Amino acid sequence: MRKGTLRQILLITDGCSNHGEDPIAMAALAKEQGITINVIGVLDQDMMDENGLREVEGIAMAGGGISQVVYAKQLSQTVQMVTRKAMTQTLQGVVNKELKQILGSNVSLEDLPPEKRGEVMEIVDELGETVELEVLILIDTSGSMKTKLPTVKEALFDLSLSLNARIGDNQFSVFVFPGKRGDVEKVLDWTPKLEQLSSVFPKLTSGGLTPTGPALREAVSYFNKKRSLRSLIASDESYFEESSM
Repeated sequence: MRKGTLRQILLITDGCSNHGEDPIAMAALAKEQGITINVIGVLDQDMMDENGLREVEGIAMAGGGISQVVYAKQLSQTVQMVTRKAMTQTLQGVVNKELKQILGSNVSLEDLPPEKRGEVMEIVDELGETVELEVLILIDTSGSMKTKLPTVKEALFDLSLSLNARIGDNQFSVFVFPGKRGDVEKVLDWTPKLEQLSSVFPKLTSGGLTPTGPALREAVSYFNKKRSLRSLIASDESYFEESSM
């Protein structure tokens, strides 16, 4: 199996979009382009309304990822779990695709004898530690997120510590929505050090609409700009197609 780069968008939000394109349609577009979208719905004291829950689940399903709804105090552990679980799910999808190419279209990981399946899962686990990972974190900073942003900051620091323990390279980028001058704003360019957020978070303000669809569109576009630049630098760069599960 060729090593490539796993590309994920981690969307952290607490409610329904109310401005711009349909975020579920934008998530489907991301999946088509090999980007997995994982969504964490953050609760405070109040329950998320039914429409919000449907949207969180719908975005993750359309984006080929995982959704989880948690209280703010559980956010740190959940961010790490969702990111890791999504990596394993994506790698299993890649393995299944290759098995079908080698053994036939009707064969999947679950069809292998237990011993062989265990060997394959060892490879998946190893890849999870060594493959390059790019995570674009998309944070809802609408008015209702104001009290939750300090918890988001702590969760992202913990995610950085967890992923930096991997052998493989990590790259993080952070966007917030809405931005100061538009629907979405980049607050941290690609970096291996998520702890650089310490200089960003004090400047974040909450308020305004919730343009989740436009934010996802911009995130996908940002990945593609990075990919185009890489192809100019190294034409033999290979990528996992995360959408081919």
